Amino acid sequence: MNESIKAAEPRRLYQQIADQIRSLIQAGQFPAGARLPAERELAQQLGVSRPSLREALIALEIDGSVEIRMGSGIYVTAEPDRRPWQTGSMGESPLELMQARAAVEGAVILLAAARITQDGLKSLRQTLDQMRAEIAEGRKPLDLDRLFHLTIAGQSGNSVLAHIVGDLFDERHSPLSAQIRVRFETPETWGFALAEHEAIYAALEARNPLLAQAMMHAHLEESKQRWMNNEAR
Repeated sequence: MNESIKAAEPRRLYQQIADQIRSLIQAGQFPAGARLPAERELAQQLGVSRPSLREALIALEIDGSVEIRMGSGIYVTAEPDRRPWQTGSMGESPLELMQARAAVEGAVILLAAARITQDGLKSLRQTLDQMRAEIAEGRKPLDLDRLFHLTIAGQSGNSVLAHIVGDLFDERHSPLSAQIRVRFETPETWGFALAEHEAIYAALEARNPLLAQAMMHAHLEESKQRWMNNEAR
C-alpha cells in the first residue's frame, strides 16, 4: 500500500454546512454584497441547528466568503471565482468540544474534590485573584483560565485525565474557536466566568464532590450559551 495515500478526513458538520451555504452563493442565490437571511431563518432553510450554523458562518468569515457585521447581519464578500470550493478544517467544533469538556472535567472534578490539598486550594485562590485583576484591567485572562482548569485536573491524581483536559482546552487556539472568542468574549462574559469559577472553588473548598461537579457542568454550559446566544442580525 502506498504510504502517501491517506484516508480522507471526515468532514465536520460545520464544514458540511459551510459548503451548503457556499453552493447557494455560487449558484447566484446570494450574490456578492447580498445579506444572508437571519440565522433563525437560514437554519430552518438548511435544516440544521443554529449552533452548528453559527460555526459554519464563522468558518466562512475566516476564509473570506462572508463578513459578519454585529447588529447588521452576514454579507457575502468574495467574488465567486475567488471562493474555495470546500471549507477546510479550522479545528474541532466548539460545541462538541464543550460537550467533551463537560464529560471529562465533570468526572475529573469528582476525583479532585476528594483529593484536593491545601496547596491545591491555595493555588486556585491565587489564580482566581489574578484573573480578577486581569479582567479589571480589560485583559482576557485565557492563560489563567487554563491554569485554573489544569490545576483542578492535576489534583485528580490522574495524569492521563489531566493531559486530556489540557488538550481539550488548547483546542481553543484553533482558528474557529479563536475567532469565536474574538467575537463573543467581553469583559462582561469574563466576569460571569470568574463568578462561575468562584462557585467551583467554593465547592472544592467544602470538599463536596457532587456540588463541585454540578458547578463545573453549569460553568461549561453557561460558557457555551454565552456565544450561542449572541447573533449577528
